[in-house]
Amino acid sequence: MSHGSTPVPLSTRASGPFSGTLRVPGDKSISHRALMFGALAIGRTTVKGLLESEDVLATADAMRAVGAVIEKQDDGTYTVDGIGLGSLLEPEGVIDFGNAGTGVRLTMGIFGSHDIAATFVGDASLSGRPMGRVLNPLREMGTSVIAREGDRLPASIRGAKHPTPLTYRVPMASAQVKSAVLLAGLNAPGTTTVIEPIPTRDHTEKMLQGFGADLDVSVNEAGERVITLQGQPELKPQDLDVPGDPSSAGFPIVAALIVPGSDITIENVLLNEHRTGLITTLIEMGGDIEILNRRDASGEEVGDIHVRHSQLKGITVPAERAPSMIDEYPVLAVAAAFARGDTFMPGLDELRVKESDRLAAVARGLEANGIPCVETKDTLTVTGGANSIGGGTVVTHLDHRIAMSFLILGMASEKPVTVDDGAVIATSFPTFTKLFTDMGASFENHPSEAA
Repeated sequence: MSHGSTPVPLSTRASGPFSGTLRVPGDKSISHRALMFGALAIGRTTVKGLLESEDVLATADAMRAVGAVIEKQDDGTYTVDGIGLGSLLEPEGVIDFGNAGTGVRLTMGIFGSHDIAATFVGDASLSGRPMGRVLNPLREMGTSVIAREGDRLPASIRGAKHPTPLTYRVPMASAQVKSAVLLAGLNAPGTTTVIEPIPTRDHTEKMLQGFGADLDVSVNEAGERVITLQGQPELKPQDLDVPGDPSSAGFPIVAALIVPGSDITIENVLLNEHRTGLITTLIEMGGDIEILNRRDASGEEVGDIHVRHSQLKGITVPAERAPSMIDEYPVLAVAAAFARGDTFMPGLDELRVKESDRLAAVARGLEANGIPCVETKDTLTVTGGANSIGGGTVVTHLDHRIAMSFLILGMASEKPVTVDDGAVIATSFPTFTKLFTDMGASFENHPSEAA
């Protein structure tokens, strides 16, 4: 896995124009959940289009460790032979999630209401991320926890023998926390309720309903989402087709917008309303983006995205939009570097606790490449239109999205842009360099500089 490999610097230089039709890998959020829910169902779940990234494969290994049989078939489809809710085996060794924040937090939720012991570890980046936001509600349900100072990995848990259903108000906009509590509630008797003041991506709710869980979503008088789940259902296996990841699609979308003459179509992209904040924002900035062929796939809306090179303008991005595009701010900052005027992005405090301190990492990367910006505790302002862009080296901090975003910057810059480690990209988008090379992008490895 990349978290233990030697860093390999990678550069891009001015490319394009980009043209043609392409597909991005399957959605990471749905891929994680497909493996988890398939493992908790009784019978065989089939998954087409699974994202074969290090993050998702770590989740597959975790589900195998508790008894699920997960295999890749000759046609690329994955099969998951589940063992059923309440029947998890105790894993024999530690569960290594590498860089996978979604994987480890949701798995903690599943294991936390089963009478098994498990120890979770991760790479340096994941080991620095806060786990208390998930571990605290699990403690309230009866889970025993031993973790490093600050509730960080490594962490060992002993699931509750008699888990207590919980009513929990999520203190921050986090689909991972919401999902962990719901997944713990699956094996708790009675009703588990999650109150979500700020709506976040709802893949867990939709997929649990698809697998046969008794789950209801309503809105209370305060305008908050209230999710109620009846515990200990019998989940039924499903046949799933994973659509393209909108977070991954953000990279070719921005590349096409900023590289002159580009005209591309990205097929079969997930269009869940809680995941399309980047597209909405780029259209407001003047991006020529059109959604074609909207349709339903496995309970989710998908479509094709047509993008042409555009002259962008700076805007203020509404803070309330952050949950629907929290992973896309790094590549949005790259788009802002080519826009006229200032792009102001408030409400970014959650970026401080991602795979890296993404807010600081983005600001330092912009500065290293001659792009004026102002970073505060929870905002970023990017001033576009600098006379000379590029020429810098970006420190990725083991963060795949920082690496990919600044490689996109290099594709439209006057001078090449280098990231200190291209290997981390395999965490979420293992075909990134091939996809862009096939479109005409120019990459340069620096093996002699590897340390």
